[in-house]
Amino acid sequence: MKSVYKISLVALAVLGLSACNQEQKTTKDTAGTELTTQAQKESYSVGASIGKYMANHIKEQEELGLPVDRTLIVEGFANGLNDKSKLTEEEMQTLLQGLDKRLAEKRKAHADEMAKKNLEAGKKYLEDFAKKPGVVTTKSGLEYQILEEGKGPKPKATDTVEVHYKGTLIDGTEFDSSYKRNQTVKFQLNRVIPGWTEGVQLMPVGSKFRFVIPSNLAYGDRDMGTIPANSTLIFDVVLKSIVKEDAAKAEKKADSHAGHSH
Repeated sequence: MKSVYKISLVALAVLGLSACNQEQKTTKDTAGTELTTQAQKESYSVGASIGKYMANHIKEQEELGLPVDRTLIVEGFANGLNDKSKLTEEEMQTLLQGLDKRLAEKRKAHADEMAKKNLEAGKKYLEDFAKKPGVVTTKSGLEYQILEEGKGPKPKATDTVEVHYKGTLIDGTEFDSSYKRNQTVKFQLNRVIPGWTEGVQLMPVGSKFRFVIPSNLAYGDRDMGTIPANSTLIFDVVLKSIVKEDAAKAEKKADSHAGHSH
């Protein structure tokens, strides 16, 4: 039954999409049903939420080069509702399993290609950034630029620090920012990515540094969603303070269920 349900999900999505892509025979089809009762709104919400989810699936399938015949999806949906499917449940299950396998293969090939491109682009960016005035490259390959130099002490790896930061990819895409949350972040320095552990130790309190972190000092070949595999990362970091031990222990206890990824 799961395979048949998959067909229904796709069809529900296409019912909405086809209204935009095909000429409708009546104005009633394009205008839709007026939602007046609770039951109507509930029914519509089920279809719309599934449709929105499946629209992304269809878009991905098309982008991966696997064609989608939307007319046949709508026909299959209508036939399924009337229990008049042209294929048996076993046939549909075999076909959908094959489609899932091809999609998985396409996704992996695409991810591998993008990871390779990210690695090459990151290497080029690091080479260019290293030539800028004031940029220092450490033995590990971490690059940093002092934007503002503070006068305070430098933290140790075992210290808990308080920072403000913004993180972007090399194309300028922002994936995280404490400024947008209007709240500084506190974390133990040896519990974050190596680029942060090394870099923040170079900062006197009150400083603002820009770090360009190669992928091997960040998340490597892991795809983190907003951070693709093999991404070189750029962080603008302000070191606000080194949290005193007693305060750090209290912070750690209060935040015992929270995780830090930077």
